[in-house]
Amino acid sequence: MSSLETYKRKRRFNVTPEPKPKKKHSEEGRLFVVQKHQARNLHYDLRLETEGVLKSWAVPKGPSLDPTLKRLAMAVEDHPLDYFDFEGVIPEGEYGGGTVMVWDYGTYTPENESDVIRALNQGELKFALRGRKLKGSWVLVRTRDRQWLLIKHRDQYASADSITDSAYKSALSGRTMVEIAAQNGGDETKAASADAKPGQDLQLKPRDKRTRKGRGTGPKV
Repeated sequence: MSSLETYKRKRRFNVTPEPKPKKKHSEEGRLFVVQKHQARNLHYDLRLETEGVLKSWAVPKGPSLDPTLKRLAMAVEDHPLDYFDFEGVIPEGEYGGGTVMVWDYGTYTPENESDVIRALNQGELKFALRGRKLKGSWVLVRTRDRQWLLIKHRDQYASADSITDSAYKSALSGRTMVEIAAQNGGDETKAASADAKPGQDLQLKPRDKRTRKGRGTGPKV
């Protein structure tokens, strides 16, 4: 659990709804999740399960299906497996305060090296995703220190379409960022900017008095 010390140190669990770490493994053993996170700036967090934790990278522009586009991915602290299906609102003023969506999830398979940690230590991990939105072969390549590049390989799933624009709802609950914020006491105006495409101004709908947790059925951890 030592790799989760940074995660625990940065959070006040009596304030944030984020989960406390628990020692466990998923049934699949190779889960992945991409969480859309409207904090100070919008970004997407890619997380890959290995050795009982979620290795994590913040991808400012989100994943791209276009092999010609190299997305910056900044390595961040390991997250617990409990974080896999976290969707909700981190209170403003807390670390990472803002709305969090489970944008995509599924399983992955390492392609160039069965030992994921060794591949990451060597600076290159090739892997295949089997998600609701992201599929096919990808690679993470370290450029320096915490900086990596996330690149889609050329295969049948490669495309020039912007999947972050076209598939903007939660893969877990089917909600938009605004709906997640509204149902969890978050900043709806801030969340709306995360739902909007470039140049598009989404209008907020009246808040529904009914609330729902909207937690879908995903792989068990």
